[in-house]
Amino acid sequence: MKKQDSNKAKRVFNLIIVDESGSMSIIRKQAFAGMNETLQTVRQMQKKFTDQEQRVTLITFDSEHTKWHYDNEPAENTKNLEWKDYNPCAATPLYDAMGKAISKTMAQTEDGDNVLVTVITDGEENSSEEWTLKMIRSMIEKLKKQNWTFTLIGTDNLDVETMAQSFAIDEHLKFAQTVAGTTAMFARERRSRERYNCCVAEEAVMPVGSFFDEEN
Repeated sequence: MKKQDSNKAKRVFNLIIVDESGSMSIIRKQAFAGMNETLQTVRQMQKKFTDQEQRVTLITFDSEHTKWHYDNEPAENTKNLEWKDYNPCAATPLYDAMGKAISKTMAQTEDGDNVLVTVITDGEENSSEEWTLKMIRSMIEKLKKQNWTFTLIGTDNLDVETMAQSFAIDEHLKFAQTVAGTTAMFARERRSRERYNCCVAEEAVMPVGSFFDEEN
């Protein structure tokens, strides 16, 4: 991680890691729509906060491949995914997906950058070959001290809180793996992302564990 030039625009890295394993086929349509709505939100944040530079890395993964839909791309250059770009199948190498994506983003960031990592899954790790939980946790603990915010979003068949704690992730959200539940989850995530960007703009710190808290 390099030192940032103080004259540069404030940079916000949006790292989005989405499960594309077979069980996600139940909510494929909603997950697909939600990813596109998230991309739209990031583009809106770029327009709203013109003194920020929003960058996007979006990956989807299963045990057969990791798809880098965007890799450190300026928000204004992103477009919505096409239906064929997200086709759930195979198993869930969650550690490998997180390890690859986080470590690559580490190499692209500098001191002073803000990084928001969003992990969305409906299953636990079951097929990683390179990364372990211990390796992921160690990396996350280090990066949380450097303007990185990690969120874990999981379906209601998982113990999302315990899963998040195992990664040292403070921000977590559980959602029902239904049409309504998935749609509501992505809407809440987008509102939280907007609040996060407001905090970055104001140089305010979101209290730990409050990322998904809704305003009264």
